[in-house]
Amino acid sequence: MHEILQSLRFFRMTRRVYQRALKTEVKTLEIQCFDFSSVYRLQSTPMPGRELRLRSTRKFISDTKWGNVRQFNSDCEGPIVLNDNALELAAHFIPRGEDFFSRLSKYDDYLVDVLKKPGYRAGSTLKMILPFLMAFGATNKKIEYYSLYHIKLVPGAIEAFKYIQSKMPLFLVSTSYSPFALALGEKLGVSPENVYSTRLDLDRYEIDASEAIRLKELVKEILELPDIESPHQLNSPEYLSPQAKATIHRLDRIIWQDVMMMKCGRVLHEVNPIGGIEKAKAVENSVEKMGSDISSVVYAGDSITDAEALSLVRENGGLAVSFNGNSYAIEAADIACISPHAVVSAILADVFQREGKEGAMHLASNWSPVVLRESAIDGSLLAKLFSEFPDDLPIVKVVTDEEKDQIVRQSEAYRKYLRGKAGALG
Repeated sequence: MHEILQSLRFFRMTRRVYQRALKTEVKTLEIQCFDFSSVYRLQSTPMPGRELRLRSTRKFISDTKWGNVRQFNSDCEGPIVLNDNALELAAHFIPRGEDFFSRLSKYDDYLVDVLKKPGYRAGSTLKMILPFLMAFGATNKKIEYYSLYHIKLVPGAIEAFKYIQSKMPLFLVSTSYSPFALALGEKLGVSPENVYSTRLDLDRYEIDASEAIRLKELVKEILELPDIESPHQLNSPEYLSPQAKATIHRLDRIIWQDVMMMKCGRVLHEVNPIGGIEKAKAVENSVEKMGSDISSVVYAGDSITDAEALSLVRENGGLAVSFNGNSYAIEAADIACISPHAVVSAILADVFQREGKEGAMHLASNWSPVVLRESAIDGSLLAKLFSEFPDDLPIVKVVTDEEKDQIVRQSEAYRKYLRGKAGALG
């Protein structure tokens, strides 16, 4: 028996259709869907003993596979939100937590970018701070509550990323702890299966009173250590100042020996931050889910944790976008956006969906009011862009060797202005 069932835009409606079909003798269920989230969720739903066919009013979805459908993968912090969730958690729980986090972040950048420590992943500041958060009373519930109520969106992000989802699948690929990334995903309407983030379950780990006291003492010591020069100004450990070398030597001992030997130090072994190579793997996994390839991906990122994912996408024919990025992101990107508003992301997605990388690169090379108005870009996006920026447009440029240094200076200055302390980190 074969039955064709129409579904409405909302997934709840298609879910009811699906549940009704399971009560019948229907062997093949063909559902016509009107958006990507419905297709993806139904495709992920078990159908024991039945064949599921998904069709859409959009010509680029067919059968049970998406085919070579284009998709948008985005970091959270930078392109979508102004937050640095881990930095904010450190500031919330730890006295002088912003300075403490900043010092560990520079140490993290040094290990990745200067020492190039084998097996070490960008973004490991997120696991280094966990024992210290525990010492000051952080728990799963407290972190979830703080994360849920402190999301600070880039202006226009909700509208821009809802628009993107109407055109193509959206995946969030974030170094952020899972409570924050999942809360943001819920706000944007992104299903949890499409969110890649650093899994966190602090309550699994024990910490006794003596360890908490010692960790609090170590916080004070770390705050008194000399600062480490910004790693991207260096290319070898030998160029570090004697003071910076002493700081690194002491942090090596504190993190990887003293804290690692504590009961709560188990968290350093087990938490796996989604940064660096892990973000690249997440992109590959998302492409596998869609049955597509990396040339079909737009990846938007802004920091050292995105560099490998950006490089992977750029080198395989996809579109790599730095959104208010630092030097690490810009170095790996095709296009740099410097903007206080997320509508630029939706415009690039709109062009990429219709014209691929070539079309997006052409637009960035000729970014101007005249070219935008003469393009086939969705009228609602152009209306939003010109209403937000009646005089000067946001900066959108192709990253070239000739202009790279200037783009880095502009983007890093704007990043710090827009995001404060978070914008100064790697």
